[in-house]
Amino acid sequence: MTRPLLRAALLMVLSLVATRGAAEPAPPSGEPYELVRALQAVQDGIANGDTAAHGSHIALIRQIGEKFLAADASVWSNPQNGQAVVIYLLSGGAPQIVRKLPRDKISVDSRLFDGALAYVEGRQDEARDLLKDVKPRTIPSGMGGQVALVQGALFARSEASLAIARLDDARLLLPGTLVEEAALRREILLVGQAEDFDKFEFLTLAYIRHYRNSVYAGDFWQRFSTGLTQSSLALDDRRFARIAALLEQVDRASRLKLYLVIARGALVRGKLAVTRLAGERALMLSADATADRERAHFYRGASRALTDEYDGGFAELKALDKSKLSERDALLLNTTLQLALDVRKPITAPPAVASAEKPPLTPARIDLASSNAMLARAKTQLGELELLTKDRRP
Repeated sequence: MTRPLLRAALLMVLSLVATRGAAEPAPPSGEPYELVRALQAVQDGIANGDTAAHGSHIALIRQIGEKFLAADASVWSNPQNGQAVVIYLLSGGAPQIVRKLPRDKISVDSRLFDGALAYVEGRQDEARDLLKDVKPRTIPSGMGGQVALVQGALFARSEASLAIARLDDARLLLPGTLVEEAALRREILLVGQAEDFDKFEFLTLAYIRHYRNSVYAGDFWQRFSTGLTQSSLALDDRRFARIAALLEQVDRASRLKLYLVIARGALVRGKLAVTRLAGERALMLSADATADRERAHFYRGASRALTDEYDGGFAELKALDKSKLSERDALLLNTTLQLALDVRKPITAPPAVASAEKPPLTPARIDLASSNAMLARAKTQLGELELLTKDRRP
């Protein structure tokens, strides 16, 4: 049924566009709930990558609003049409149109009507109060999915766990629609912030499977990147292969950027195994003589010098072209080099005259207390550098 509705809706819009500038076209015919279904069909086309649907749905929203205003007051006693008003609002409909409708005739729960109106008019606190206790699964799914999506947006900052639960509801109530696509986009960031890697992976794969061609796919990948790099999700070397598999779905340039961000974050947090893995991936993706290649060498070299490949890693760091590093990476490089030198520094030879009770230390022995203090100081410096430079991150 969706395809015929989509075709009909698109034909409606095309005919309206064709007559623009001439005589004012007659409003499209049909019950309000039928018109809203046509709107939803067009929007579902957007989720599937239909750019024509994306370009036409604003005109359709306007024409549906005109039809609402022209409708006889008696049609609003039909609960399906009352629900259509709420869906219309939450699908991008104009609140000024809805305010002109005969509210006393519209058969719909006042919490839903007033909450939807408050949300689209930007009265977020009022919308939260009105909609918080609404259980989306207890109302018709067409409206319930839309309400759940809005609840996910309203509570994303204040009650993330509730927001995630409501976005799950939206996906379950309206699968295969723009509502599900939008719920996936919003939920991926929240799940990343909650550091639930299994669900992060599940949502990513679900989006790729169903909506990779969506008009809004770019927004999803931006949220994916933020969720991945501003949490600890990518810092466990035991699941690095799974991270790499997800990143294979991203374009080459974005994949390189993400590996560099992961490598730097891992270095700053002392996750040297991940630093090396991400640095090596970035090396494979970067071009010769570029700033990205120098950054990749820096992160890999640092991970080697501070673990079991000191000589090779130190040589890699010394060979860097510092002019191609950002200021924050140049500062981090200097700290890393000093740390690598200090870890290998032997103690000063003991005084020539030694007490019989206190035999001299072996000259080749490392002063572990001094090295531990240096490691602690370097970790503090790395943290300070991160705080000083975080506002200048690309």
